[in-house]
Amino acid sequence: MVWVGRFMAARGALGAAALCGMMSCAAAADRGSAATLSLRALAASCAACHGTDGDAVRGSAMPPLAGLSQGYFLQQMRAFRDGTRTAPLMQQIARGFDEAQTQALAAYFERQRPDP
Repeated sequence: MVWVGRFMAARGALGAAALCGMMSCAAAADRGSAATLSLRALAASCAACHGTDGDAVRGSAMPPLAGLSQGYFLQQMRAFRDGTRTAPLMQQIARGFDEAQTQALAAYFERQRPDP
């Protein structure tokens, strides 16, 4: 940390502000990375049946999640959660996510593009 003191002494207040700005950007990037990793971990729980990033194997019985609209995804997950759509495994999975996680997954899968 000696270099920080030298940098700040040599550059004065402007240098200190620049250094703080760089550190803030690095911290924000780390938080963004953590949020991204957390979301990808949530989405990975869907991969066993619906494929990596929601891109299900063509011809399988499982529907792809990649590219689904947020509204449709949310509607279906809420229907599984409240029991108006029956599928025992999906009902249990949907009940395991809170509303914020379900909304985050809906946004994530909407951004994914299935392989042609």
